[in-house]
Amino acid sequence: MKFQKNVYQSFALVMQFGISMLVPIGLCMGIGLYIGDKFDMDWIFIPLFIMGALAGFRNIYIMAKKVFEQESDRDTKHVKKTK
Repeated sequence: MKFQKNVYQSFALVMQFGISMLVPIGLCMGIGLYIGDKFDMDWIFIPLFIMGALAGFRNIYIMAKKVFEQESDRDTKHVKKTK
């Protein structure tokens, strides 16, 4: 039962990583396409795409950092209980 719970938690984390990466890229691409069509600046799409990708990587980094901190806290609590 515990193994199955870990699988679901890992799957949810992977899905969360994907969404955290795709949403900023999609939003920045949409804004870039809108601005490019509205003001005839087609080149604006590229820097906004890069900005969205960097924002997505930042989101994933922060999320992964929190997950690893929680796991290390859980491990240290487990070690204290066994002593």
